[in-house]
Amino acid sequence: MDNAVYILGINGSPRSYGNTCRLLRIALEVAKREGAHTKLINLYDYDIKPCLGCLADIQEACRYPCVIDDDMKQLYDEILKADGLIIATPIYWFGVSGILKNFIDRLTALENMIFVEGRSWLEGKVLGVIAVGNDSGDIEALSHIVLALNFMGLIVPPWSLACTTERNPLSNENMVLEAANVGRCVVIMAKLVKNAGICWYSKDIKELSKIKNRVMTEAERDFQRVRDERLKIITKLLKDSYETLE
Repeated sequence: MDNAVYILGINGSPRSYGNTCRLLRIALEVAKREGAHTKLINLYDYDIKPCLGCLADIQEACRYPCVIDDDMKQLYDEILKADGLIIATPIYWFGVSGILKNFIDRLTALENMIFVEGRSWLEGKVLGVIAVGNDSGDIEALSHIVLALNFMGLIVPPWSLACTTERNPLSNENMVLEAANVGRCVVIMAKLVKNAGICWYSKDIKELSKIKNRVMTEAERDFQRVRDERLKIITKLLKDSYETLE
């Protein structure tokens, strides 16, 4: 079994010398020490046009290869080879950088293959995220990336997220350690799932209709059991409110 993994570092900052990329480089160096092959991609070196939203017209029109002719064609090939992504972004007005937002939107061409072939081409890849800025919004930026890519099928392992609003985060040893663990944990999870052949999202869960009907029946039974008591409480609250107004 080949247990070597390939991890892509995605830098969403225009400054390859800045704090965002420095922490990303630390994560990638630790990933190498854990036995991974790595590559750093600076998104600002590429022409990444905005998504056209093809799926809003015809669901199956959004697919690989994307109809837009730009540098995402090169990036798609790297992403498809990768076992994991570590995405780093500066914080721009409580969110990710504009080019990173374009990049994430354009990944829909891989995710939407679930409607073409029955499976997202991103499913099972591992995600790490680093968000850096000297103003508020680190949690919002980090959350945006995690939610979007988890919905696309990527795995988010423990300790694979790091964020800060410190002006000089590399002077904080705890922050450096967090970035290092992003690299370490992404590799650990990537090794665990590589060659496992796991199908994560299923469109054919056995007896799902029976499960739904049983849940609905149990919920209705619970409602009938507590209905009178709840109505009594609500009626009393309304009565007290009216008396207060009078």
